[in-house]
Amino acid sequence: MSPPPITQSSNHPTTPLFDESFLRKLDRLAILSRRALAGQLQGERRSPKRGQSVEFADFRPYAPGDDFRRIDWNAYARLERFFIKLFVEEEDLTVHLLLDASRSMDWGEPNKLQYAVRVAGALGYIALAGLDRVTVTALGTTDAQLSPRRGKQQAWTLFNFLQRVNAVGAVDLAAALRTYAASARRPGPLLLLSDLMDDGWAAGLNALAAQGFEVTVLHLLAPQEVNPPLAGDLKLLDAETAATVEITADFDLLERYRQSLHDWQAEVARFCTARAMHYIPVETSIPFEQLLFAILRRRGVLV
Repeated sequence: MSPPPITQSSNHPTTPLFDESFLRKLDRLAILSRRALAGQLQGERRSPKRGQSVEFADFRPYAPGDDFRRIDWNAYARLERFFIKLFVEEEDLTVHLLLDASRSMDWGEPNKLQYAVRVAGALGYIALAGLDRVTVTALGTTDAQLSPRRGKQQAWTLFNFLQRVNAVGAVDLAAALRTYAASARRPGPLLLLSDLMDDGWAAGLNALAAQGFEVTVLHLLAPQEVNPPLAGDLKLLDAETAATVEITADFDLLERYRQSLHDWQAEVARFCTARAMHYIPVETSIPFEQLLFAILRRRGVLV
């Protein structure tokens, strides 16, 4: 049975995160792992490793020391040679969700942080429904980590944790991701939800890659950041540092801004491609279901 919908905390609109009909749609998805990773339990995820599950994969000649219980006696009756049955081993993974909780994320319409919370909730639920372990960390907050959970019955705990995430000040992405890479156990699929508004993103992603994580970067930007609705003489305020800058928002300035944004996204995309990471730019105006059921499936994150 699906867990009941959870309402958001007092810091966010009091509307359900997901309804039961949407959760049933999520039950049909799975997080795709590009490599076979060792698991502690035999879960629903299939691995190319040859183990002892119920699905036959292949056979090989018997060798001294093999388990007699795995001999294919039908093959012996036909060929008078011993063969060992090989099966697809089913393994669980730990799915790591990292949520940027910097002040810059709590901005835009639709709000980037609220959008990220819903994405993390959906991805976490998909992993739990697939019997994978899920851990969530809100970067930049104190003790804001959900320890690894397994099983769909943990969805309520996952949603409850996410809806209590609040934006903090600036987040040092390099330090936060390095710390996570050094301390996290059982590297597996890792999804970073961030606007990357910190120069340390490259060093942090390098640290994750060095530890063997399968990294997907969901680069979240609000529509107002992609196409700023600005005109005239303005004073802009940095949401994290409170620094100000005065500008004249004319056509030429906005065109240079859009080109700089395009170049930045292209730089991040090249960086991620060179390290076998998924890079997916996401504007928060993209319908939520389109992101999950079309974009992430097309990019090989979900299946």
